[in-house]
Amino acid sequence: ISKMAELFSEAGIESNQADAEILLSHILRMSRGELLAKAVAGEELPEELSAEVEELSSRRAGREPLQHLTGWAAFRSLELSVGPGVFVPRFETEVLVSHAIDAIRQVDAQSPKVVDLATGSGAIALSIAVEVPNAEVHAVELSEEALHYTRQNFEKYSAHSDLRQGDLKDAFEDLAGLVDVVVSNPPYIPDEMVPIYPEVHLFDPKLALYGGADGLNIVKDVEKTATRLLKPGGKLFIEHAD
Repeated sequence: ISKMAELFSEAGIESNQADAEILLSHILRMSRGELLAKAVAGEELPEELSAEVEELSSRRAGREPLQHLTGWAAFRSLELSVGPGVFVPRFETEVLVSHAIDAIRQVDAQSPKVVDLATGSGAIALSIAVEVPNAEVHAVELSEEALHYTRQNFEKYSAHSDLRQGDLKDAFEDLAGLVDVVVSNPPYIPDEMVPIYPEVHLFDPKLALYGGADGLNIVKDVEKTATRLLKPGGKLFIEHAD
């Protein structure tokens, strides 16, 4: 573990110790707790796994996202399937979900209607479906690459929710004026503003990152779609940056 953590630290990875533990526990097919217990006991790494450890450690040191190497990402109470072609959900979006859930729970309806625009891995929609089980959740995603993972996650956590492929600009014509809450984490980075973390600008899909010269192209589309979908008094929650 210490050698992996040192390698990751030299590569500029701030979470080097945690990444080393998560990656090694993934390789050994055990929990982090089990891994640390074996480390304390002084158990050696099985020789037949050394090549896999070396390969995945090298890829992580090259700043390939940890979630791509393990195949999953933690988000609130969920473990979501992720990989190349889908945006890896992050903690900041958990805050967005908290605000949306608070609003959904205040809706005076037996089954509040919720729409997630540009759902990606399904992190937002599925967190809402799991944590507010009486909500009627709808989600749309444009990218077929992303939907490879989205469908897996919907099947795992909320197969009854409504997942569609399409452009958020004209999505859900059948729900016009009927929705209580719209929530979205759209692409909002200006085209020329490259994110500082290599994991983001080298590996996250550009479709999920960039929103035109000022970063607002898709944000404006979300605004227009939300205006069309929301009933009077409905609310829109959207993630943005400084």
